[in-house]
Amino acid sequence: MTLRFNMPSSFRVPALHRSRRSTHRLRSFHLSPTEAATSFKRVDPQASMGGTNPLPPERTKLQPNFVVPLSGSTIVTLAIIASIFFVISVSLAFLGAHIEDPYYKDSLDKVAETSPGIVLFGESVDVDVDEPSITIRWSILACGQDFVLPESTGVHGSNVCGLPSSTLKIFVDNADEPAAIYDPSTIPVHKETGHRRSIQNLVQFDSDHVLDVHNARLYPFDSYFLTSTLRAVDFSNTSVPIQKLTTVDIMSSFDIGTADVESFSNATDGTIHPSRDIDIHVGRPGSARFFALFLFAISWVLTHITVGHVILARRVSGMKPLFKHLISSGAILVLLPQLRNSMPDAPGLDGVLIDTIGYFPQMIITSIAVVILLLILAVREFDIIGIQAETRQKQLARTLPSPSPSPAPSYSTPSRNSMRRFTGTKDSDSTCSFVNHSRPPPSPSRNSTPDEIEKWEKDRMAKYLTGQFVFPPIQRTFAHRPQASSQATAKPSMFHRRLNTMTRLMEAGQVPRSHCLHED
Repeated sequence: MTLRFNMPSSFRVPALHRSRRSTHRLRSFHLSPTEAATSFKRVDPQASMGGTNPLPPERTKLQPNFVVPLSGSTIVTLAIIASIFFVISVSLAFLGAHIEDPYYKDSLDKVAETSPGIVLFGESVDVDVDEPSITIRWSILACGQDFVLPESTGVHGSNVCGLPSSTLKIFVDNADEPAAIYDPSTIPVHKETGHRRSIQNLVQFDSDHVLDVHNARLYPFDSYFLTSTLRAVDFSNTSVPIQKLTTVDIMSSFDIGTADVESFSNATDGTIHPSRDIDIHVGRPGSARFFALFLFAISWVLTHITVGHVILARRVSGMKPLFKHLISSGAILVLLPQLRNSMPDAPGLDGVLIDTIGYFPQMIITSIAVVILLLILAVREFDIIGIQAETRQKQLARTLPSPSPSPAPSYSTPSRNSMRRFTGTKDSDSTCSFVNHSRPPPSPSRNSTPDEIEKWEKDRMAKYLTGQFVFPPIQRTFAHRPQASSQATAKPSMFHRRLNTMTRLMEAGQVPRSHCLHED
């Protein structure tokens, strides 16, 4: 037997604090009141005691809000401060850049200690990849007390090296004419300090060398190699041994590695002339390679963006989005040559590897993308022109009266949907006169259709009923209904026949009564 019960008020839980999964909401029809109360206490004991369900501990704790809303001016101010701090931090790299590397000082001191004599130091190495050639600016130095000109020490931070004290002629690569002539008597002396002035044109000379460029197409991983020999003699043509040949090792766009070896050459008279050879290895520094590859990657990314512009332009509708894609692709087309020229000390557009796999394909793909976008723009322009022309034609067709679709003119019938117009005037006899204002149908011919013949018959019958066949035509009037037999007998039989015929037509619905306008 099924028992029904109502939950006691003491067992009810406020609606705002009831548990979502509590079972006291479902009232079972198969439990007794005692069992239901026991089940309710087991599910929600605090609610059965008249209390409320406590909220979960994570909800009772107040969540601290650490988000501080910032206004637009505050964000811009912080951005400006961060930018200034970044610029100042980067600029600190220039501090101390003028301090020379102690490598040169140590190298010169070592020469003065182990093998004093003449030293040629290459203070500048100009690498011209487009020529290709290398220009080295040599400084004539001497290390050791017996070879240094008095009051000329302190070159490159070394106190044991200075200007040579003897006259010298320097020959490069066994040339017939000396590349430089050094005379210590021409070196001026500072009047106040008494120290020798190092005039560049008096103690320095340039030598040009042709580069080996078989790896030039591997930019930025290109490398160059140069070998040269130098020989020094005094004014009496006595050979003076050169103890050291070295150059700077870091230039703006190249790393220079040098190695010198002692050598000699045999003259035609059998005289041995001592000389010094140098091997120079030229390569790109790591920073130059990084920036060149980064610009190379950026160029390819921009090229892929132009391809994406073409794909998106084919899927979007409207001219405004298409113009955005076209402007962006055109800007990329102009930007790619600038990125190519921005590569550090990049060679000309001579077909190097980075241009074969980078610049030339990028320009081709980007140019094709721009051409495709222009074609899409032209197609959509022509479509818009066609739509506008069609719209103008439709508007013109709406303003002008449309001609009849069928070659045969439409003729009026006495029915409700016909085009015949009747005007009637009620006279003293309560009669209605009908006047046909429509164009009569043509007479039937051998090729006329049954519909045309029927229209002609109806038009002829209407004219007959209105008395248009009487000559001269008179306006006949007749009543809707016969009023009295005396009136009918007083009129001629023709009017009686016409009246009866018209009445039958009006009763049959062929001539609506609304076509007859009455005037009081």
